[in-house]
Amino acid sequence: MTFNHNTYISPFTWRYGSQAMRHIWSEEHKRLLMRRVWVALATAQNQAGLVSPEQLADLAAHAADVDIARAQEIEKETRHDVMAEIRTYAEQCPVGGGIIHWGATSADITDNVDVLRMREAAVLLQTALHELLTQLADRIEKTAVLPTMAHTHIQPAEPTTLGYRFAVYAQDLLEDYKSLQLLIANLRGKGLKGAVGTQASYAELLRNTDMTARQMESIAMEKLDLPVFPIATQTYTRQQDLRVMQVLAGIAASLHKFALDFRILQSPPFGEWAEPFGRQQVGSSAMPFKRNPINTENICSLARYVAGLPAVAWDNAGQAILERSLDDSANRRIFMPEGFMATDEIILRATQVVREMVVDETAVSHNLSTYGPFAATERVLMALVAAGAGRQAGHEWIREASLQAWAALRRGEENPLVGLLVGDVRIGEFLAADQVRELMDAGGYVGTAVARAREFAQTIRQVI
Repeated sequence: MTFNHNTYISPFTWRYGSQAMRHIWSEEHKRLLMRRVWVALATAQNQAGLVSPEQLADLAAHAADVDIARAQEIEKETRHDVMAEIRTYAEQCPVGGGIIHWGATSADITDNVDVLRMREAAVLLQTALHELLTQLADRIEKTAVLPTMAHTHIQPAEPTTLGYRFAVYAQDLLEDYKSLQLLIANLRGKGLKGAVGTQASYAELLRNTDMTARQMESIAMEKLDLPVFPIATQTYTRQQDLRVMQVLAGIAASLHKFALDFRILQSPPFGEWAEPFGRQQVGSSAMPFKRNPINTENICSLARYVAGLPAVAWDNAGQAILERSLDDSANRRIFMPEGFMATDEIILRATQVVREMVVDETAVSHNLSTYGPFAATERVLMALVAAGAGRQAGHEWIREASLQAWAALRRGEENPLVGLLVGDVRIGEFLAADQVRELMDAGGYVGTAVARAREFAQTIRQVI
């Protein structure tokens, strides 16, 4: 079979995901790993006295000679991909070909290969997340003291700092990083347990040797450096696939929030953030002035796709009938590689965005001066009460002025709230004008945000 742009090719083949991630999920790499498992099995059987040194050496000598074209030719006849690869390998091994796959069932090979690939892919994601978190830690430290307007319900609320906002995203991603670490540490293969998990075929094979089926499995899996589930059926439990997809979906959720917030903050009414935009980059085929947030839109799009994958893995886990059914096979060929490649792409894009994004401090300051005074009125109210004014009366004075200020903003005027409060004689009986102006400086109303943002940047560097 040949693949080119005259037929359907998955976007993951060439558009999304790194080359390193595509390699992990490539057909060639899969078949190389299959041969690694067969060599590991033969190594254990050699120690049991079943396979000769010459047979094992022959298998090892040809382990890298993957011939996909020949395997596909055989598969047209056998309609069995694993059997086709066995025969292809055996044709290349005149001495050892006859003992390939001795005692094994297909899932003894493919399930272990899947976990080896998932582990490689997860380690690659861990490296990518490490870089993203490093970039975020840098951003947190650089902007820890920069006040910016915070929003709840997509409405102006109180000030925060830009570094603190970055820390919000970083905290979620640091938890994702820990989850990924835990996942990598706990990934387990099926091992070598035969057709229904009982190791009956291996026990029979080893009957007249000094090796048990468990010992044979241990030797082979140690060569692969892959821990195993103590209990398996024809496959390892598909709960593991579900856990994998849940970790990927968690990363996707964290980056979807970041990207969605970014898109909002890049929109002209906010205008505070902007994606990097190349000199020759085109925002729209119809509107030459457009600077669309294409990277963060892409992140959101792929993240939504990843979010749906745990549902497929759940069905596979929950509907695994008795010791095995093959109704998970086709979808696992799709969602496992695509889940990792999509997550890889969104991490890489997010890293580029964080590293190269533009913060318009003029817009940040303008928005803060426009909406920050409303939040700062809380300080004025507390000061009024401390100076002897009744809380309810002070609340009403500030409410009246705030309504006038909102009306002025709707007319396109500057926010007059500070002047209104300074000029209110009722407030003046309790607070001096300079004191009111100082209290209405919203930029200073950020509580412990600066200290905690800086501390969290250090936490990131310690953990990763």
